[in-house]
Order: sequence, then C-alpha cells, then structure tokens
Amino acid sequence: MADSYFDTDDITKEYDSRIVRRILSYLKPYKHLAIMTIAALVVSTLGELALPVLLQRIIDDGILVKNVSFLAQGCVFYLILLVFVFAFTFAQTWTANLMTQRVLKDIRIALFTKTIRQSTGFLSRHPVGRIVTRLTSDVQTMDEFFTTVLVAFMKDIAVMAGTLVTLFILSPKLALVVLLTLPPVLIITFISRVKARDAFRRQRTASSKVYAYLAERLSGMQVVQLFRQEKKSLREFRESNQELLGANLGEMYVFATFRPAVEWLSTFTMAVVIVAGSGLTLSLSLSLGALIAFINLVQMFYQPVTDIAEKYTMLQSAMAGGEKIFKLMDTEEHIADNGNIRTEGLVQGSVEFNDVNFAYKQGENVLKSLSFFVKPGEMAAIVGYTGAGKTTIINILTRLWDIETGDIKLDGHSIKDILLEDLRASIMPVTQDVTLFSGTIEENISLGLDLTGDEIMEAAKTVHAHEFIAGLTEGYKTVLSERASNISTGQRQLISFARVIAHNPRVVILDEATSSIDTETERLIQLGMKKVMAGRTSFVIAHRLSTIKDADRILVLSGGRLVEEGNHDELIAHKGIYAGLYRLQYDEEKKI
Repeated sequence: MADSYFDTDDITKEYDSRIVRRILSYLKPYKHLAIMTIAALVVSTLGELALPVLLQRIIDDGILVKNVSFLAQGCVFYLILLVFVFAFTFAQTWTANLMTQRVLKDIRIALFTKTIRQSTGFLSRHPVGRIVTRLTSDVQTMDEFFTTVLVAFMKDIAVMAGTLVTLFILSPKLALVVLLTLPPVLIITFISRVKARDAFRRQRTASSKVYAYLAERLSGMQVVQLFRQEKKSLREFRESNQELLGANLGEMYVFATFRPAVEWLSTFTMAVVIVAGSGLTLSLSLSLGALIAFINLVQMFYQPVTDIAEKYTMLQSAMAGGEKIFKLMDTEEHIADNGNIRTEGLVQGSVEFNDVNFAYKQGENVLKSLSFFVKPGEMAAIVGYTGAGKTTIINILTRLWDIETGDIKLDGHSIKDILLEDLRASIMPVTQDVTLFSGTIEENISLGLDLTGDEIMEAAKTVHAHEFIAGLTEGYKTVLSERASNISTGQRQLISFARVIAHNPRVVILDEATSSIDTETERLIQLGMKKVMAGRTSFVIAHRLSTIKDADRILVLSGGRLVEEGNHDELIAHKGIYAGLYRLQYDEEKKI
C-alpha cells in the first residue's frame, strides 16, 4: 500500500510554541493588517459588551419609568451600536482573512521554491503525493489556524474576560454565582481536550490509510481488473473505510458529549442567575434591567466555551501541518551551484569522464571507475544490459545527481565549476518518459524561450513533427491534456525532440529515444536526428542496436564499468558483450 504518499505519524505535541513562532513570523510583512485586525477585534468586542449594558439602561430608565424620550433615544443608540459592532466585526473578519490568504500565498511560494531547488535524490525519496499534500492540505491548515483558532481564540478570550468584568460591575454577588459554575466547566473542558486529542489521532491515521489505499488502487486499476482483484480490493477498502467510520464516530462522540454538557451548564447557570437575581430584584438590590443584562452576558460567556473542543482539534491539525511544512522547508538537499564559469553559448562539446564513481545509495556503486572521452561533434552510443548504469550517465552529466568521486569535464572544465544554469542549457536529454505539460504544443516546444512561431515551426520541421502538428485542428495552438494523453506516444516523442532543437544545446542525450514508437515514426526521427546531431556531441542510449551502427564510438557498460569501447565493426570483430547483444537482437528480429 502506498503509505508513503500520506503520512500516518501521530502528532507528538498538542501545542508547539516553536512552530507557532515560525507561523507567526510570516506576519511580519503584514503587520499593518495584524494591527488593524486586533484593533477591530477590540472595538467590536467592547461594542458587544456594551449592548447588554445599554439594554439595562433602556429597561431601567426607559421602560420601567415610562420615559418615552429616553426609550426612543436608547433604541436609536442601540441600533447605531449594532451597526457599529457589525462594521468592526466585518473589518476584523476581512482584514484577518486578507492577512491569512497573503501569508498562505507566501508559504506556498516558499515551499514550492524550496522544492524545485532540491536534488533529484530528495525528490526520489519524497513521492509526489506527499509533496502535493504539503503544498495544499497542510498549508490549508494554516488558514484554520489564523482565522478559526488564532483570531477566534483572541476574540473568545476578550469576550470571556470582558464579560466577567462587566458582570462584577453590574452585581458582584451574581458574578460570584457565575464563578462557582466555572470549576465543572474547566473539568469538562480538560477531559474533552484529552478525548479530542485521541479521537483526532485515530481519525487522522484511519483517513491516511484510506487515502493511501485509494491512491494505490486507482492508479493501478488496470492491473486490478486484469488480475481480477476487484472483489478483494472492495473487501479491503470496506475494512479500511469501516475503520475510518469508527474513528469519525469517535470524534463526533466527543463533540456530541462536550457541547451538550457545556450547554447544560450554561442553562443551569442561567437558571441559578434567574433565581438568585429574582431574589435580589425583589429586595430591590438589583434592577430588572441588570438581571436581563446578566442573562445576556452569561450567554455571551458560555458561547466561546462550547467551541473549545472544535478549536482544539483545529489547533492540533495546524500543529501537525506546520510541523510537516517546516520539516520540508528545513531539508537541505540541493545541488550546490558554486560554479563561476559562464559558457554563454560557446561550448564546443567535448565530454570527459575521469575515474567517476557514483552511488544512489551509500556503498552501492552504480558506476565504478568510469573513464572515457568524447570529442566535440561525435556520436557516442552507450549500451549494456539492464542495470549497467546507462541512464545514470544522463543524471550525473546534467548534475541531477552529483558523483561520489572522480570528475566530469565539459570542454576541459569540471562541470561543478560551470554555472548550473549554463550547464543544463548546454546539455539536454530526451528521456524515456517524455514529460509534456498542460498547455499548447508551441508552449511545450518553446518551454520558457521567447521564440517566434516560425522558429517553433522550424524546430518541429527538423524532426518531422510539423506534419502531424499541422494536421491537428488547432495546429500548434492545440492544447495538450494532462500527460498529453490526447496525442500518441510517438507524437509526444517528436515534440520532445522539437523542444531540444528549439533550445539548441551543444550536447544532446537520447535515452531510449526510439524504443516506444512505430517503425515509420522511427524512420522520420532517424532522418531528423541526423540533422540534429550534426556538429553536436550526442550520446545515444538504446536497446535497439540497429539505431546506433553509425555511432563514432560505442561504450559498452557492464556492472557499472566500461568493458568495451570502439565502433560497431570493431566491437563485432572483438566478439565480446556488444557482439553477443547484437547477435541476440539480430536473431530475434529474424524470428519476427
């Protein structure tokens, strides 16, 4: 199961001040919005607290004494205060969300910038699903942190503190009665916090398992169907889904228990206030307006308490998301770009490997003491059995990976001394798996270059891609779907060739370039590639040895070592590994 795409780690900390500080550090560019949010929050809270007090005055000094003039003035002022509270609440909500969205934008940009600069080694150990989760759902938890947790928490604290102060101002005796109900609330809140934490962890683990299972099975649905695994997959999914149902119900149970309990205490407190307040009112120690104001304030006090469990779960989610986001940000596995040599398009194209050793995993060398020299403009073919290290040469020549020991030189300069941008502009591969992006064909050919339509068309004509592109309804403006599934494999290959031609590198690497296309398309590519490789250094990695018979030199790898070198005729006469591979393929083709 693809668990690596969705982490199932438990949250180690309920609240991490270090993570909170790092999250809040993103507020620095938006201090003015933060100040405006806090100011609007304070003003709106004061307005909300003033409403019950004003209502007391309207009842005591207007309704009870039948002072119509004061009653009218009080009602008008009450409406004005309501509009005032609404305006500042709106301002607080607007500025808080504006600030949050800008912070989320900055975090996403920082994460994406960090990711695209990481080494291929880092990307190979972190599946795409996990990185996408970091950039989307984990970042989205920050939205909840700012809007639902941070700002709402400050609002709740301000309301609760202000309510208690107002209660003591109105009647110290009744305020003490309210305080006596707080210990049960604190106990219930503590128990709910613990239960919510455990329920959240179970729900997160169960949902991660379901997501992982879906990601694996849906991506491999063809295999599931071919091997008749539908019933088994359905049974396994039902088990995981049942576990998720139980976890979700457990989380709902916490909320279903906590909220009614707090509401019951709120109602009980209100009943006590009414009973005690009625006695004080009858004894003329408390006015009727004050008693009604008290009831409203008690409702205001308990409203934030009922939301504590939900806010706590969101806080945990934000802590988990923040921890994973900053862990990704703190990972440093990029290819060092310390070169100071600018090629500026002056590369001749000589390539030299000098005693190169490389391992994807420590101690498991893929290339061993590899040395060879290719002159400018030569076509060098690299052949060998699967796992010999052929494709690895692409990765290290373009510095997608750095070698362990030895040196690789381009025109006599170590590739580590050449600026990475210039190196990759000078050496371009066409890999086995062609990657085309959603967009038009011409955008995929130019890919960042400011090319004219004629230049794009000329590149396509060179590799005989123009014929099929011109036959499309929209021509070069044809929009490619996801993974370019609306054109054939061979057509995707031709577009990738046109892209290389458009960028005009001095060194071209073709990795299995013609292994996935039909005979006619291969013939067209061979014609086009002769023009492409003219005057350029080219490396061709292919299993079909018939495509490399004209190579200037053929490098034969075995076990990561260079075991044979020469042209086609020389290697056939040598009767070594290459001759064996060629004879094997020749016999296979004769049978076909």
